[in-house]
Amino acid sequence: MNDPENFTVSRRALLAGAALAGVVGAVLSSGPSAAEDAGVVTGPAPDLAHLPRRKVELVDPPFVHAHEQATDRGPEVVEFTLVIEEKEMVIDEYGTTVHAMTFNGTVPGPLMVVHEGDYVELTLVNPDTNLMQHNIDFHASTGALGGGGLTLINPGEQVKLRFKATRAGVFVYHCAPGGPMIPWHVVSGMNGAIMVLPRKGLTDGNGQPLHYDRIYYVGEQDFYIPRDEQGNFKAYADVGEGYDDMLRVMKTLTPTHVVFNGAVGALTGENAMQAAVGETVLFVHSQANRDTRPHIIGGHGDYVWATGKFRNTPEVDLETWFIPGGAAGAALYTFRQPGIYAYVNHNLIEAVELGATAHILVDGDWNDDLMTQVEPPTPIA
Repeated sequence: MNDPENFTVSRRALLAGAALAGVVGAVLSSGPSAAEDAGVVTGPAPDLAHLPRRKVELVDPPFVHAHEQATDRGPEVVEFTLVIEEKEMVIDEYGTTVHAMTFNGTVPGPLMVVHEGDYVELTLVNPDTNLMQHNIDFHASTGALGGGGLTLINPGEQVKLRFKATRAGVFVYHCAPGGPMIPWHVVSGMNGAIMVLPRKGLTDGNGQPLHYDRIYYVGEQDFYIPRDEQGNFKAYADVGEGYDDMLRVMKTLTPTHVVFNGAVGALTGENAMQAAVGETVLFVHSQANRDTRPHIIGGHGDYVWATGKFRNTPEVDLETWFIPGGAAGAALYTFRQPGIYAYVNHNLIEAVELGATAHILVDGDWNDDLMTQVEPPTPIA
């Protein structure tokens, strides 16, 4: 068996998916036998001509495509398209780069929204300009490795997957092509989230409806960038060239960067999220690989589904909530004071030193009853 520390991989081996051998084998093989190898028979596809169809144009995070919070209509087929893009991205203020693997060119991929009982119909496209095989695993779906067993495609191919959204909540999706390729693709940015709303909308657990005025999607990403002998971050010619070095850093379980939406500062300054006093904001937060602890400095979680599942009664009045790796959570907060709020992973080392900080700029009038400075700083009497 090959020594993992001395494992090397060529561009051709990457393209051929050589890392799959002996790990998931034919379960994730491409071609007409994929369904049988995944232990299922998938055809012919059920005829859903009796259901209405709706095509959704996805938008880049932290924004979310237009959607109904509650609906009286019956189930429908909701069509999405994700185009895989391998691209170089700058991830910090020092110009450090990573050859990211992305859904629709962003880290994280876009948030998709449907209602419980809808059918999600995804067209996954892997352009021939890419180097790698890719697929998609929906934590919201049932069967065939979350869709991963049915969607493995080479560059120049596309595939269409349909699944019924049977569980309400927010769920991670990510690439999972097999073996060490799984964590490498995920920590290279290839993850996102889908939100399955109850048909009657969110409630407080006691039957009272909850509404949000704005929604933001924060995707937390851990990166593992190799360093050279002088301690400087290394850069590579393409996505495959840095594989060996990155795998060694990944095995330390110590990220070099922990960021929101792809880069240090991606949600600060001019890119800060915005709200107004009196507005209720739903924050969807995912972390496909590591545990995280969202916290709004100066605010709270009025209603929090920390594990992201809307059939569960939300917790209330939380200061910080815990989202396990490989999951997405959701939190509602009504802003009561204006100013700049920091939205952080409350592992403050990761927030301050590694980059997991966002800002929320809130407009409105200050309420001195909620907070005031009774005396300014003065010399000690």
